[in-house]
Amino acid sequence: MADLDKLRKKIDAIDDEIISLLSRRAEVVIEVGNIKRAQKSRFYKPDRERQILERLTSQNKGLFPNDALKAIYREILSASVSLEEPLKVSCLGPLATYTHLAALRHFGSSAAFLPVDSIKQVFENVETGKAEYGVVPIENSNEGVVSHTLDMFVDSELQVVAEIILEISHNLLSRQIDRAKIKKIYSHPQGLAQCRGWLEANMPGVPAAESTSTARAAELAAKEPLSAAIAGEIAARMYDLNILERNIQDNRKNVTRFLVISKEFPQRTGNDKTSVMFSIKHKPGALYEVLLPFKRAKINLTKIESRPSKRKAWEYIFFVDMEGHIGDRKIRKAIDSLKENCLYLKILGSYPQGKVS
Repeated sequence: MADLDKLRKKIDAIDDEIISLLSRRAEVVIEVGNIKRAQKSRFYKPDRERQILERLTSQNKGLFPNDALKAIYREILSASVSLEEPLKVSCLGPLATYTHLAALRHFGSSAAFLPVDSIKQVFENVETGKAEYGVVPIENSNEGVVSHTLDMFVDSELQVVAEIILEISHNLLSRQIDRAKIKKIYSHPQGLAQCRGWLEANMPGVPAAESTSTARAAELAAKEPLSAAIAGEIAARMYDLNILERNIQDNRKNVTRFLVISKEFPQRTGNDKTSVMFSIKHKPGALYEVLLPFKRAKINLTKIESRPSKRKAWEYIFFVDMEGHIGDRKIRKAIDSLKENCLYLKILGSYPQGKVS
């Protein structure tokens, strides 16, 4: 017992030292904030945060796991930004949706989150200055692209400044503790689609109802004792629901990609992605001619998607993601060549490539 007490005292002493170091760090952060304010420089720099996390994890040779280290430092960085200037982030709401969870993973809990009812409102909040940043879903590995997000970029001048790649884990939530008593299941249409096989095998005959979000589904399940929701673990905590079954999605590799939008343009990090949108001339071989410069420059295109322009019949807008930054010579040269065969071209942003979290 004496040895245990001695070890606990060592832990207490280390914790005291950590608190002292965090206070010293906060003092320096406030000084940095004062300089940024005087220079009218932006307070939040995602490229700088990425550099910090990569440096710390590369230097971590101890027993503390890197994933946990990243999570802790995201909160330290989030709190640090709030000391400089409170950060307002708009996201598709209500709170406890997967979009909110993605925003939390990226900005930390010290940011002020402004949940709204539509992707359009997220864009409007950032455009009007109600929020510095917005987080919107762009595609799911199983269900494909979120077309409304793509459509919003056509008329918006906002830039993509980061991407968040979130592993989606669906859970069956309810006030009940006995799954057999469930009479109705709520979820967002994508949540229901991604769990269709599990529902057919395990909840046959139980009607499923669509909701505007997984968080709204959890809210309904909290009000209706014989109902359940398909939602994330954060919704269970927020609405005080029991997790009856975990990971009920049919495909365990279920990943959703989100984009962070802003009026700013991030600096190059060396591990970046560039997104562009364009429309092409209506002639044979036009798409081939447009893509040829990328092949010649050996630029990896990670995504290509087309959408009707909604301005002229049979006219399409293409959305393309590529590895590299617009500041890279070969990327710039390829995009300059692209202009020659396009009716319309817009660079949506160059930003750090995300990793699954």
